[in-house]
Amino acid sequence: MDEQPLEKLKQIEEQFVEKIADNMHTYGVSTTVGRVLGIIYMNRRPMTLDELSQETGMSKTRMSQVVREMVDLNIAEKVFEKGTRKDLYNVEHDYYQTFVSLFTSTWQKAIQKNKMFEKKMSAELQVIMENRTMNEEMEQKINVMLKETREWLDYYQWLARLVDFFDSGEIFKHIPKPEKVHNLD
Repeated sequence: MDEQPLEKLKQIEEQFVEKIADNMHTYGVSTTVGRVLGIIYMNRRPMTLDELSQETGMSKTRMSQVVREMVDLNIAEKVFEKGTRKDLYNVEHDYYQTFVSLFTSTWQKAIQKNKMFEKKMSAELQVIMENRTMNEEMEQKINVMLKETREWLDYYQWLARLVDFFDSGEIFKHIPKPEKVHNLD
């Protein structure tokens, strides 16, 4: 007994969604976020929280959390559609841009956290340095740690430039996207 073409197509779409979820997991994003991204992507249109809840079997509250995470990662956006009162969410259909968005949003958070850490550590080490009861061995240790925090900061400043390189699209001048052969939209 052959499967109906529509059923087979639905199975293939589900496989695409699962592959997108799996790929997103590779980037450190939850498979739930990946599945929702895949569902919106495969539907090729903005979707409401109700529609996404129905597609995934998740509660509307959970779906709202997932979509908020996607917006924070810059891989989804709230869109306006005339005549629709419910919030609609859409995703980028360009795989390259999705990667850039994930890469840059993830690293921007890491850069900020580490810059704050470096400032805090430097300040604490400076306070200890000002303590006149310190011996030579302690002073050497502190100087090594201060040097390490400066190197740490240099690394995160370099990483910030790399993020800017991706964010600006400059990366595609050096590693171009393949020319489109198939037009799916």
